[in-house]
Amino acid sequence: MALPVPPPRSPLAADRDHARWYERELGWATTGTAPVRLLTGLRFDVLELPAVAGHAALRRVGRTGPVALTGQTMGLLVAPGSADELPGLLDWLEWGGVALTLTAIGAGGRIIAPAPPGRAAGSPGAAVWLRPPELRHEGESELPALAGLGSSGGDAPDLVRLVDAVATECHRARLMHAGTAQPATGCTADQSAAQPLAFS
Repeated sequence: MALPVPPPRSPLAADRDHARWYERELGWATTGTAPVRLLTGLRFDVLELPAVAGHAALRRVGRTGPVALTGQTMGLLVAPGSADELPGLLDWLEWGGVALTLTAIGAGGRIIAPAPPGRAAGSPGAAVWLRPPELRHEGESELPALAGLGSSGGDAPDLVRLVDAVATECHRARLMHAGTAQPATGCTADQSAAQPLAFS
């Protein structure tokens, strides 16, 4: 006699399980299904940048908060309120006049929820954790913060150092990409590649 095999779980059921995990284990607000989204501005904000620049920045900085990857976009979780601080911080770091592929998602925003750690991510390019969140309910001291901004303790990673590294790598990636493209002016690609790159 053959044993009955339960039908495979539907993607919707898996999404509900993922939403419950975020709500119960981390205390993070979720919304929607297929995919579940995490609400920003409540427990964390997110810095979004191209994955190539993000990987380079992660090699330069030590501690960060949780880091998610969705396709070719990386999201670095930072203390709530950091999205509002980003423009002023970039100005202070002398990145204010530079076009960067760096955005911040704060209050009222949302990101796709990666599969919880240890669970299948689903389709290729689906959101995954590169550095998963730690299980905490009180405070988010693991999140990069400015002094006195969202940090419940003195051990939070440094938001200023993280933003400076991220801005540098976003700028570097943009210049490298521009160096491989054929210029529209009379300058040749060889001349563009020979020109030194300037970084602050």
